[in-house]
Parts: sequence; structure tokens; C-alpha cells
Amino acid sequence: MSRRAPTLLAAFIAVGAGGCDDAAPETAGATPARIPWFTDVAAETGLVFTHDTGGRGEFFFPEIAGSGCGFLDFDGDGDLDVYALQAHALSPFPEPGTGRNRLFRNDLVPGGQLRFVDVTDEAGLADGGYGMGMAVADYDNDGDLDLYVTNFGANRLYRNDGDDATPRFTDVSAWAIPPEDRWSTSAAFIDYDGDGFVDLFVVNYVNFSVRENKVCHSPSGRRDYCGPQSFDPVPDRLFRNNRDGTFVDATGSSGIGAAFGSGLGVVCADFDGDGLPDIYVANDGNANQLWMNRGDGTFRDTALLAGAAFNADGRPEAGMGVTAGDFDLDGDQDIFLAHLDGEHNTLLVNDGRGFFDDQTEAFALAAMSWPYTGFGTRWTDFDGDGYLDLFLANGGVKIVEELAFEPYPYGNPNQLIRNSGPPGYTFVEISDAGGPALNLVETSRAAAFGDVDNDGDVDVLVSTSNGPLRLLRNNVGSDRSWLGLRLVGSRSNRSAIGALVRLVRPGRPDLLRRVHADASYCSANDLRVFFGLDDDLGPQTVVVRWPGASVPETFRDLPAGRFSELREGTSAP
Repeated sequence: MSRRAPTLLAAFIAVGAGGCDDAAPETAGATPARIPWFTDVAAETGLVFTHDTGGRGEFFFPEIAGSGCGFLDFDGDGDLDVYALQAHALSPFPEPGTGRNRLFRNDLVPGGQLRFVDVTDEAGLADGGYGMGMAVADYDNDGDLDLYVTNFGANRLYRNDGDDATPRFTDVSAWAIPPEDRWSTSAAFIDYDGDGFVDLFVVNYVNFSVRENKVCHSPSGRRDYCGPQSFDPVPDRLFRNNRDGTFVDATGSSGIGAAFGSGLGVVCADFDGDGLPDIYVANDGNANQLWMNRGDGTFRDTALLAGAAFNADGRPEAGMGVTAGDFDLDGDQDIFLAHLDGEHNTLLVNDGRGFFDDQTEAFALAAMSWPYTGFGTRWTDFDGDGYLDLFLANGGVKIVEELAFEPYPYGNPNQLIRNSGPPGYTFVEISDAGGPALNLVETSRAAAFGDVDNDGDVDVLVSTSNGPLRLLRNNVGSDRSWLGLRLVGSRSNRSAIGALVRLVRPGRPDLLRRVHADASYCSANDLRVFFGLDDDLGPQTVVVRWPGASVPETFRDLPAGRFSELREGTSAP
């Protein structure tokens, strides 16, 4: 289905702000506007997967939430593999196992030709739960990436026990981690206590039961899905890594259990610049949480005092996807949240001390989001100019009246939003420049971000409720100079999650990136760090603040246009 009535307002706004005529960058190395920014290459590369919500007419709430997807280099061959989560019918009784998650190995041919092969069964990852989200990290520091899967129901921890020739994961949930069998959504690995092993934060949503399903209706009177206000929220969980391959529940001792909401998204970053990773949770219809790390194993929720609990009007919104990054080049982590249609997405600008101001209107991000419901999102420099842009995976949770007689009437178009850079750093929607891949009206949910073809720009993996998995290959970013980095910790955690990387640019503001797989919605992202260098082809210098380290480490003479591996403690004097 192509863009239709629900997109008219956004199209009008985009034209008024520049529209597709200004879609191409106007600086050196610009890509002509006639070249679409993205091409969907999923089917042609073997990434064939169709999601099924399991809906059979009972309107069970988990059906409208959608399932996640993500990237992980599970075999350590230097390219990104794909994991897609599946659901199953919940009516009249749960049918676990009828739909299974799938793992696709990326057999990337040198030169960028993609080919995916389904290796789910041999890898032991055909999880048959009602799939929601995933988190990726090397939790046991053995050199390969492990996987945590969230479900409506029991979550699963899969330890990577494979080698270069044989993909193999072991389900260690029964003994390695306390059980979590509520409705979990997003999850994030974070080394909150700085011991060199990643811990795990799990976001939980609401207390929904199939047997106690409620009946709700759309404004036109048709049967429709209920919202989160019909159910009680449940607390999130924090699991501390015991450094022996197991986790212990630290929810109570850490203070995380002191407040909770209807959680859907999570992002971890150092929001106040004290060198400790903090946690921000996007809640659906109630106050968001900003868990500030005290450095003694405990957290305090400062969201209300910090201006991060509600929007500028003091109201909670339907927080789904969330991302954090330095979009305005002032050296701190700003927050962007995706919301429900009839609200607008929210930009929380950080003052550098962990206090935020809702400046959505000031940066021209409000009106363009009004008609849509946003889920997956992330700050990403798609065109390689050094400035962080935004992608929105959109899809309704209530019947879209203009689509009321479609088989699945919840479609919205996705959005591509470009950061105009200094001096204003305002945003312009350029979705029309995205090409046919962004001209579809589907029910998108999760979005994962990573360089799947190793050409130096960031591609997008999108899950679609009751629809195909989409892989949007970036056509424009690699036309500019770039720098890709893979960080490996030694004293810090092996995945280097939480490392802060600053690209030094004499005479211009430095660029700031961090190592993380979290953010967006129910997704896992590329752990590598990317810098768009615009037209700078020379050697680069980066300064790395490793997790828990008091002194940053400087790496010099890094070649542009290629990937470099940075190992903690190996920089030249």
C-alpha cells in the first residue's frame, strides 16, 4: 500500500519546510535528489520473513504491540546478521511454538553483495514464545555476542557457544538468570556498577491476561484494541551480572523498583557527564523515568525534577521508541521520544548536567509527527555530513479511519527527518526522498540500525506487524568520507558498551558517539561506532572514554573510509 490520506498533512508540512526539492544535502559530496536514500533489499537478499500477530478476532492487547528485530554479528566474521522475532495465536488458548523467531546469517560477499541464509535451527534460536524484543552483548566476556529475548511470557537468555564453522546458542535461562515471565518489551545491557561485566535492564509493560481480556471500541464503534490505561503497569527489572555466567535480581537493592510505569522503550547513557551510565525509560501514558546512577550500586529517579518525566505541558505521553545522542554538537546526550498520533514526538534537550527542556517546537519536530504513531527510532547520521538525523518506524495502535476497510487498518508511513546542521540544527522531513521504501503505508514497529553491507553508512531493519521484514539499504551515506570503529574492552566489558568516543575536529565542534546496542523499540543495533566525515579524507583522531576509566585514551592516524578496531589500552603514546 502506498502513501494515502493519512500522509497528506505531513506532505504539506514537508513541502512548506523545503520538501523533497531540498532533500539532498547541499554541502560537498552531496547526493543528487533523484537518488533515493533507501532501497528495500530484504527479499532479493534472502531475508524472507513475514510476521504474524496471531490475531484471530479477539483483540488481545499484545497483538497490536508488534514484535522486534535486530542486528548481531553472532559468528564474529565482521558483518551483521539478523534476528527477527515472531508471535503466535493467543486465542482461544495460547499456541506457543506455532510461530518461531528466525536467525539469518549474513554471507556478505566482498564488495558489498548481500546474501542471507536461515540458520535458525542449527543455531538453536527457534524461540517459540510470543516474541517482543531483544538485547545483545557479550555478557560472559568470552569474545562472542549473546542474546536476551523478551516475550509476552517467559523471557530467554541464550549464551553463544558457537565457533566460526557452527552457529550454536544454548538456552541458559533456567539457571543463569532469575525468571521474568511478565509482559516484557525492550531490554538493554549496561555495566552500571563498572565491574567489567554487563548487567541487564528489562522493561515491563502492563498486567494483561488472555483469560481476562477486555472489550474496547474505536470512536466509530468498531471493536478495537484497548490501550494501556485499561491495565495496571508492572515494575521493570534490573539483573546484576555475577561475573560467573549468572545474574542476580538487583531490582530492589538498586532502587529500580521504587517507581514504575507502562514501559516500552529504554536507552542507557551518561546524561549528567559524571562518567556513570544512567537509564531512561519511555512509558506509555504515564511518567517516564530517568534513573541516575549514584555510583554505589543504586539509582534515583530524577525525571520529574530534571524535566524528563512529561512534555512541556506537564502531561504524560504515549512513549514508545526512545533514543539519545548529541544532535546539536554541544557534548551531551539529548533524548528523542516517539509518541501516539494526536500527540507529537518529543525532543528533550540536555543542558549537560542531566536537566532537560522540551524544545520540540523550537527544532521544528512537532507538526510533522502529529498524524502518526511512532515506534522504532534512533539518532543516526544517514547522509554522512556529521549531523544526527532521525528515522521513524510508524504504525497505528487504533484503527486508522481512512483505512477502516483494509484487512489490517493500522498503517502509517515511515518518516525520514534530516538534521539541517548549524547554526540552528532544525529538522526537515524528507521522507519523499527516501524512495519507494518510504512510500508504503504499513504497520511498522521495531527499527534496528547498522551497516549491514560494510560500506560505511547506516542501514535500517524494520519489523512490520502482519507484514514482511524490511531491510532498507542506505544509498547516500557512503558517498561521503566516513570512519567506522569497533571497540573491544579489556579492563571494561568486552563489548565496550557505554564507551564514549569523541572525534576531534580542529576548528569545528567535536563529534560524539557512544557504544550501545539499545534504544529504538524492542531492537538491538550495531555495536560499532560511525562518524560521517563529510569531505574530510585525512587521518582521524578519536578520544575514547572507556566504561569505568578515569583517564581517556587517544587513538591517532585512523584512516578514513574504512573500519578500525580499537582495543582498550593499546593506543600509541
